[in-house]
Amino acid sequence: MPKLEPYSRKLNYSYQLGVFPALMLLEAQPDCASRLLLDPRGLGNEGVEKLRERCAQLGVREEMAERVLRRESKKDNCFAGLVFDKYDCALDKSAVHAVLCQISDNGNAGTAMRSLLGFGIRDVALVRPCVDAFDPHVLRASMGAFFKLRVKTYDDFDDYRAEFPDRALYPFMLDGAKALNEVAAAARPPFSLIFGNEQTGLPPRFAALGQSVLIPQSPEIDSLNLAVAVSVGAYAFMVR
Repeated sequence: MPKLEPYSRKLNYSYQLGVFPALMLLEAQPDCASRLLLDPRGLGNEGVEKLRERCAQLGVREEMAERVLRRESKKDNCFAGLVFDKYDCALDKSAVHAVLCQISDNGNAGTAMRSLLGFGIRDVALVRPCVDAFDPHVLRASMGAFFKLRVKTYDDFDDYRAEFPDRALYPFMLDGAKALNEVAAAARPPFSLIFGNEQTGLPPRFAALGQSVLIPQSPEIDSLNLAVAVSVGAYAFMVR
């Protein structure tokens, strides 16, 4: 088998680290898995053995690779992971979308994806410049949710808008014109919830593209963490 390289955007494969997220990958995208990486210290662990059994059923090669696991996870207690082939997705035009514009933090992106799946949004657009959706740290933060989502990356928001021109847009902004609960109560799918960069938020032009939304909050803070804002917004719009 070829040597496994340190992860980069240029590779045609990535790493899903951790037992539970790896099991999620095998549940949702089994044909993409190519190699099971193990640390000998994890042998006998219930989760690891379940992962080994499922990989054996699928014909996924198993190998001891503690150095690779340590290198990619940057931790000393990652006992299993999967190598899988990257794949393309198309967003469902009839579904609710979340659009994450210029998100720069892997943990924020992955945690937001997990919340979106939890609240019933399965279609996620990423707008560059942004995180690499297949970065192992994005995947790990999503705890496997990534593999049950349809995620597509766009060069800019105009490309996304051109593909989906006939839907309501709800940009979340610190100076949003209407409060979240008021807007969410009247929304009818399909629509898109739009969130901006962790530091700068959405540019002012987004206020003219749709109905801007404000999440009411205490004056004691200047803003919510991105993943928290995504969670609050998705809950308000989707759980009725």
